Amino acid sequence: MVAQRDAERTRAELLDVATQVFAEDGFSGARVDVIAERTRTTKRMIYYYFASKEGLYLAVLERAYLGIRAAEQELHVGDLSPVDGVRRLAELTFDHHQAHPEFIRLVSIENIHGGRFIARLDSLREMGNPAASLLEDVLSRGRSEGTFRADVDAVDVHMVISAYCVFPVANQHTFGYLFDRDLRDPSRREHLRRTIGDLVVAWLTA
Repeated sequence: MVAQRDAERTRAELLDVATQVFAEDGFSGARVDVIAERTRTTKRMIYYYFASKEGLYLAVLERAYLGIRAAEQELHVGDLSPVDGVRRLAELTFDHHQAHPEFIRLVSIENIHGGRFIARLDSLREMGNPAASLLEDVLSRGRSEGTFRADVDAVDVHMVISAYCVFPVANQHTFGYLFDRDLRDPSRREHLRRTIGDLVVAWLTA
């Protein structure tokens, strides 16, 4: 059991550091020897756990997506009204993206590569389905109550929430320069968080 715990700890540490390195340098620029140096391990150990640099990147990408899906499942939105449920899902997404800017960078990098790696992770489609299902349950209850409009589906709502929550992280430097506004300013965080909830609720109840 001790050996298993040590192996799990080592693997988790490698993923933590690899996440930062891939987010900073992209897949092409990231170097396995840098990851080994930062974790005080060896390239051989990394290849033992992940087989290759590509295998390590796939594991990093999978875990990054798993993080937001796990957070969504912990919300228990079935206990909330449809309006409160969809607002909490929007706010949770905002909070997660603010807390994990490396996730946004990894998604951007994967899009630069044309989705080359994510297409190899069938597990991510399975991860995505619960997110859509969770939203669909909330939307369905809202429609039944006559609260929510019927001409949008869970993927529509998920896309709107994701677009808003990704923007202040992915475009903070360019947008901040053009409009002289710090999108990561802690004093504005609650305003931005509340805005996405207001937008989604207003759209669905229009």
